[in-house]
Amino acid sequence: MARSVMKSVASMKLGQRVIQLLLSLLVLIAVTFVIGRVLPTDPVGTLVGELADPEAYAAMRARLGLDQPVLVQFGHYVWNMLHGDLGIAALTGNPVAEDLWRAFPATLELATLAIVWPMLIGVPLGLTAALRRDTWVDQTIRVISLVGHSVPVFWLGMIGLLIFYAILQVVGGPGRIDVYYEGIVPNVTGMILVDSLLAGETDIFRNALTHIILPASMLAYAAMAYITRMTRSFALEQLSQDYVIAARAKGVSPAKILGRHILPNIGVQLITVAAISYGSLLEGAVVTEVVFSWPGIGQYMTSALLIGDINAVVAATIIIGVVFMLLNFLSDIAYTLLDPRTKEAA
Repeated sequence: MARSVMKSVASMKLGQRVIQLLLSLLVLIAVTFVIGRVLPTDPVGTLVGELADPEAYAAMRARLGLDQPVLVQFGHYVWNMLHGDLGIAALTGNPVAEDLWRAFPATLELATLAIVWPMLIGVPLGLTAALRRDTWVDQTIRVISLVGHSVPVFWLGMIGLLIFYAILQVVGGPGRIDVYYEGIVPNVTGMILVDSLLAGETDIFRNALTHIILPASMLAYAAMAYITRMTRSFALEQLSQDYVIAARAKGVSPAKILGRHILPNIGVQLITVAAISYGSLLEGAVVTEVVFSWPGIGQYMTSALLIGDINAVVAATIIIGVVFMLLNFLSDIAYTLLDPRTKEAA
């Protein structure tokens, strides 16, 4: 009986989260719609040109539905979006959905690689800082985290290019691969590292790796700083609990305390931190992609913004926002499923 009640409660909570997600998506779409209408740009003029005759201008305005009431425009906006129609990009002349479909894998590849070693390094650093609280080890780790959290990513990127590419020449330059490798690997996933391995092109894989390692490292440093600080905070909270104090009194080694007690209790929180960091990397890639000429959503959005291509800018903003919301939604679900207190209650 108790378990059936708990399952019903869990189902209700899941339903509430789904409703919250849908409402958040609706708000996001409404906000982007308003932004697209209030920005001091002329989407019609961007498409037909400033020298177009009035008839061509009026025809394009009618084609875009801008001659209709605002509520009707919003209804068409939502309807078209639900059917995958995000408009035509003035930047390329292609449907925006096609452009984003080609650009998103590059951003996804960069952000995914950039989240791996922050988790592998940031969590141990945070735990070490907590165990060595107020010692020189803790102070050093906190300074490293503070620098990573404070220094702008674009500045780190430019310094990294100057040192590691221009001077030391140990990494590849801007772009995903060298020019003479372009067009050789079939586009299967859109991620050059994966596609080059699938095609058996190890030379291209190594070349792509030299290009991605620096921008991924710049993004990862900021993520590692956040993960380290949060891990330290979570671990310090657990270290003050009675069960840890009792374990220490019994002579349990710090390694066993971390492995058996602290990590299982903060693991669920770390999942949320990882999801937030991953979403932030997708957002932060906008600046990094411009610095490294990385052909992802960030560079696409920036190029579109410079020419006033509102369709492309708004659509890219929505994609990033949707991904961020989905990551938060999945982390909430994982939190509910893995929280020890939930299991005990069941």
